[in-house]
Amino acid sequence: MLPEIKQTLLTLEKLRGQASAIIQATPAQGLNWRPELPAGADGVNSLAILGVHTAGAEHFWFAELIGGQPHTRVREEEFAFVASSADEVLQRLAAVAAESQPILAALTADQLESSITYDGHVHPVRGILQHVISHYSLHIGHMQLTYQLWAQGKAFQP
Repeated sequence: MLPEIKQTLLTLEKLRGQASAIIQATPAQGLNWRPELPAGADGVNSLAILGVHTAGAEHFWFAELIGGQPHTRVREEEFAFVASSADEVLQRLAAVAAESQPILAALTADQLESSITYDGHVHPVRGILQHVISHYSLHIGHMQLTYQLWAQGKAFQP
């Protein structure tokens, strides 16, 4: 396995772990809670939606684009997701980890340097790896803030 891919997989494991920790720490009634924003502001997503969405995005970029698997992602459904338990979200994160690992581990140096054209846009494979990592990071920040708001600021006090 290429060293860059090994590091990417380790980083993704840490990021998925952070997302999973927040989901696990949230009681069922908090998973679907959304902070309110002023009228006219963009909507806010629940912890469950953020977890499912990051897993869906990872699936799209790695399995569908890099791995060439059939396009099965329905992005709109991710944003309508309502969890009945944390396990639903945790299972999606675990499933996408298991799906992505062999796809990325099999990449050759030439494939890593290549690009994939999708929907009229050229996506360098290395750029896809960076995008998925930054996408997780962004939404983990959202998850952290949403958790803190849901817990009314008491979540991280001793």
